[in-house]
Amino acid sequence: MTDVLTGPVAANQRGLVAALARVRQALHRHAGTEPPSPNGATGPDDDHPAALDALCGTMSLSPFERDILLMCAGVELDASFAAACAAASGDPARPYPTFGLALAALAQPHWSALAPVSPLRRWRLVTPAAGGLTTAALSIEERVLHYLVGVDHLDERLSGLAEALPGADEPTPSQGRTAAEVARVWRAAEQPLPVVQLCGPDPVARRTVAVAACRELGVRVVSLAADRLPSDPHELDALVRLCARDAALSGAGLLLEADDVDTNPVVSRVVAGLDWPVLVSTREARRLPHRATVAVQVGRPTAAEQRALWRERLGAERTATVDALAAQFDLGQEGIRGACRQAGTADEGALWDACRTRSRPALDSVAQRVEPAAGWADLVLPPAANEVLRQVSAHVAHRLTVYEDWGLGRAGASRGLGTSALFAGPSGTGKTLAAEVLARELRLDLYRVDLSQVVSKYIGETEKNLRLVFDAAEEGGTVLLFDEADALFGKRSEVRDSHDRYANIEVSYLLQRMETYRGLAILTTNMREAIDTAFLRRIRFVVQFPFPDANLRAEIWRRVFPPTTPTVDLDIATLARLNVAGGNIRNIAVNAAFLAAAAGEPVSMAHLAKAARGEYAKLDRPLTATEIGGWS
Repeated sequence: MTDVLTGPVAANQRGLVAALARVRQALHRHAGTEPPSPNGATGPDDDHPAALDALCGTMSLSPFERDILLMCAGVELDASFAAACAAASGDPARPYPTFGLALAALAQPHWSALAPVSPLRRWRLVTPAAGGLTTAALSIEERVLHYLVGVDHLDERLSGLAEALPGADEPTPSQGRTAAEVARVWRAAEQPLPVVQLCGPDPVARRTVAVAACRELGVRVVSLAADRLPSDPHELDALVRLCARDAALSGAGLLLEADDVDTNPVVSRVVAGLDWPVLVSTREARRLPHRATVAVQVGRPTAAEQRALWRERLGAERTATVDALAAQFDLGQEGIRGACRQAGTADEGALWDACRTRSRPALDSVAQRVEPAAGWADLVLPPAANEVLRQVSAHVAHRLTVYEDWGLGRAGASRGLGTSALFAGPSGTGKTLAAEVLARELRLDLYRVDLSQVVSKYIGETEKNLRLVFDAAEEGGTVLLFDEADALFGKRSEVRDSHDRYANIEVSYLLQRMETYRGLAILTTNMREAIDTAFLRRIRFVVQFPFPDANLRAEIWRRVFPPTTPTVDLDIATLARLNVAGGNIRNIAVNAAFLAAAAGEPVSMAHLAKAARGEYAKLDRPLTATEIGGWS
């Protein structure tokens, strides 16, 4: 080790050389031989404390334990150390450090330094080889050796599990206030510090706050992925010690990233085994026994902050584009940067499409994407229902103007500001079609969630499934269509047993998420009367889809065939006598078109009569003479 550098690195090397020389001198003194010249080595620079001093302070090493560590490091760094160890042991075949040699040759010896719970062994600073405790060769861990000479990196055994986080995005003002709150919690707390749970829907925002909070305290952040940790307790404990050691050596707080609820036993064991500053990044607060915890909510940037982020990217002159994107999509710094990168252009249409597709990878695994093809012209409903649907569209499109610019959203915070709707009516009356129309009008993705598949008999599983859907959809402002709401809702406000109690919890959770969801959430039901009025009061819009009367059926028949479909002599009034819903009308029209195509003819009443018989048979209903009479 030569003094060829200047500044802190050189000061660290000078301090380490001087400390090694002192331990080597103790070995020679024990052997009764003349020690070599120290070559002018000096102690560590007062302005630049050596890594050794920092390690000893962090790990609470005694002077004896410090010298054992130096003796092990010396064998790796100084060729003369092996001979000094052999001479001090009185055995040329033992040119290595041992606990026995340390007890005999070094100052202030104590047997407790050999215990498994001692800092040297607990933190795996040195490792004894197989054999007797006092005679086995001691070696310094590679990671610790690199740290002592000024090379800082994560232990290679943590590869894929942990990472030292670089400086994250600069927090927005609201995130900066959250980070300052975390720092205040730790500054005011006594040892051991409480575990801080960073809770919220966006893992990137939670990382940003974690890095900012630790930076305010003068430490870095090492993140650990909870879902990659071993479940075996012995393996887990060993890995946790490695992580804690690396965080301590790096002067870092430990961020345990644990979005998956199933990792809770692992998370609990990790935090219980650490007395180091720990943050847990999670969607919702967890119960963590054996450690004091503080839960802090971390949100995405506010609507005003998102406007500022978009403006920074697109320019102050793009006000209309900025307002449109910030109103519909709930993106943080990384999301906005990623959308701009994906769009590859400042064109509003390309940016809009990039934003709305960001949720697809996560949503595709928990819901069914429906490509919205229908427009307002395809929807045949009474005027009152059409008017309510237009209002739903307006509420989604202009939420930023009303809630932010006009101030109507400030008093109620986020609760009740989501756009929720209940579509009620018999099957085939246009509920799903209306959702398609709204999604197409708003230029948003539409995802269908079958509530009968989401509801679970296991306590807590339904909420977990719903949380996955809403968290995945949040960024892209997706239209969520919850089909078969009867599977979850019902007249359950009167709790008779535990099943009713947990059903109410599930319903309340769904409604609470719908109330705070920035997109549009739609429930569909065939039985509005089965839904308790207490639940209905929490839904903003209720749209009734009636079974179509003859006039509505006639209008549906007029619109069911596109202009490109060849038809001949269709009698709309006669077709309207078929007492079926719009969905059945479309089925009859499509089946008749196939019959006509197979015959090489335009669609006629004969084809429609045959298709109608097939549809009625499927419905297990007779086709009456009133409905079919007079058809050719």
